[in-house]
Amino acid sequence: MAKKLLEMRSITKEFPGVKALDNVNITVNEGEIHAIVGENGAGKTTLMNVLSGVHPYGTYSGDVFFDGQLCRHQGIKDSERLGIVIIHQELALVPYLSIGENMFLGNEQHRRGRIDWHKTHQKAEEYMQIVGLKEDPHTLVKDISVGKQQLIEIAKALAKSVRLLILDEPTSSLNESDSKNVLDLLLRLKKEQGITSIIISHKLNEISYCADRITILRDGATVETLDNQSAEIPEARIVKGMVGREMTERFPSRSRVIKDEIALEVRNFTVYHELFTDRKVVDNVSLKVHKGEVVGIYGLIGAGRSELALSIFGQAYGTKASGTVYKDGKPLELNSVPDAIKANIAYVTEDRKGSGLILSNSIVHNITLPRMDFVARRGRIDKDLERKTAEHYRESLDIKTPTVDQLVENLSGGNQQKVLLGRWIFSQPDVLLLDEPTRGVDVGAKYEIYQIINELVEAGKAAIFISSELTEILGMCDRIYVMNQGRIIGEFLAGEATQEIVMNCIMQDSKGEIGA
Repeated sequence: MAKKLLEMRSITKEFPGVKALDNVNITVNEGEIHAIVGENGAGKTTLMNVLSGVHPYGTYSGDVFFDGQLCRHQGIKDSERLGIVIIHQELALVPYLSIGENMFLGNEQHRRGRIDWHKTHQKAEEYMQIVGLKEDPHTLVKDISVGKQQLIEIAKALAKSVRLLILDEPTSSLNESDSKNVLDLLLRLKKEQGITSIIISHKLNEISYCADRITILRDGATVETLDNQSAEIPEARIVKGMVGREMTERFPSRSRVIKDEIALEVRNFTVYHELFTDRKVVDNVSLKVHKGEVVGIYGLIGAGRSELALSIFGQAYGTKASGTVYKDGKPLELNSVPDAIKANIAYVTEDRKGSGLILSNSIVHNITLPRMDFVARRGRIDKDLERKTAEHYRESLDIKTPTVDQLVENLSGGNQQKVLLGRWIFSQPDVLLLDEPTRGVDVGAKYEIYQIINELVEAGKAAIFISSELTEILGMCDRIYVMNQGRIIGEFLAGEATQEIVMNCIMQDSKGEIGA
């Protein structure tokens, strides 16, 4: 019989106006990979923050037992002493410190009160070897990919003698190849070192791939725990537990009425890197999107997709931009973000917390921020009109919150994403640049966001849809551009494209780059 490593009994946690956890129970066995799934706001991250001491003992009710001992953590250091290490969705690495410095930050290797740099970098290499990372430990973190940064976080946990590794959305920012590397590493650490892992993810195919058991949370309560070892559980079964209903379709249907008029066209667009100004990040790109059309842009991380969208959006990224942007057939001078907004172009960023929302402000202020002139009378903000506007988007986008005065930082990821969408829909755009619009949100919230996008294009708007999930691109888009190394390397109609065709396009182009 498997040994219980962790038991969380009757965990209840409340925030102002919200019961985040309601009598949650979960058991994790030693040496297993245990997945926790649920819709945004189901309580997954809050539960792990209770376990790791982010929410200290006394701020919640219920009991936590680790290896049979009652835990009363007052902070994250208490849990780490027991070998419980959490890796949050937003990686806690310092870009301008080296890999070695990051790996032992707060866990410094010292001798007689001074940091032993030789030992630091030597041990960093040892742990990097375990996770399969071949980098110089003196390399700055900013100079390596996000996938490698995730491996550094895991190596950092190993350096703390981890027994229970908690990963919150570890692959949300990774492409399919890097995601598989992380999951394979968890499986290897389980097999070779007996390390127990808890993984939170919205990517159900990844959960099915690596998890031994799956606990489903819904509305802050435990629904059930499923055994994934004897026979792989169908995704539809997991989804039903998460949302409380059958979801026969992952993508909503849309009446495709694509008009002849071109809403936005980009011709011969080239942009250089902000810091390394001799490096092209967008290389002679030309594309167009019609009214009533969703056009996808797919490519691996580093292909230049976000850089392209940001540079179109009032040169919000890059230097030495050249080429022409046309809207409704007329050339535009977009020298700033306000220029783009006035031209009725909106950009929904992939980084909602870092650059998309003002987390410490209310839903009201976040939604009306881009076009405050829409809620002003005689040069002054009409508070009643502003609140009425926010209430409208709360209802139409089904933002789950007790009040529009709620701070955005207190919302779940999916509801934060809806606030971000609401903000840019409020700006009344003709063209939406959607950069990873469903990153880090659950299948139910994704479906709702897809519906919102469909309604906008059915009303004659145009959307450029950027995503790292190829299934999402294939399910939502009418046409697909494929990018690699800053260039457009392929264009496919939705009916022509398959995962194999798109990936083969990228692989063949990459071979050419290597041989050039």
